[in-house]
Amino acid sequence: MSKRKSYTTEFKHEAASLVLDQAYSINDACEAMGVGTTAMRRWVTQLKEERHGVTPKGSRAITSDQQKIQDLESQIKKLKREKEILKKASALLISDAYQF
Repeated sequence: MSKRKSYTTEFKHEAASLVLDQAYSINDACEAMGVGTTAMRRWVTQLKEERHGVTPKGSRAITSDQQKIQDLESQIKKLKREKEILKKASALLISDAYQF
């Protein structure tokens, strides 16, 4: 079984930009970049959405602004989890202190 190809976000951005910014057809861009049409269509759609401010769910963003948003959202989730853990731990410590 062959290994699935993995492309960098820069490569995806460049490939999708051929279609959106330089008026290449999907097929011409696929041929120029050496990728399949399904992947190219997905990247073009994702780049269009990101340019309109939509952060993709379940995949890594193509544009640097959306990547930054994803990183910040991830940090916020992590901090919220840590806050909840600390809240529960302090409540547990306080309840233990009253038992003695």
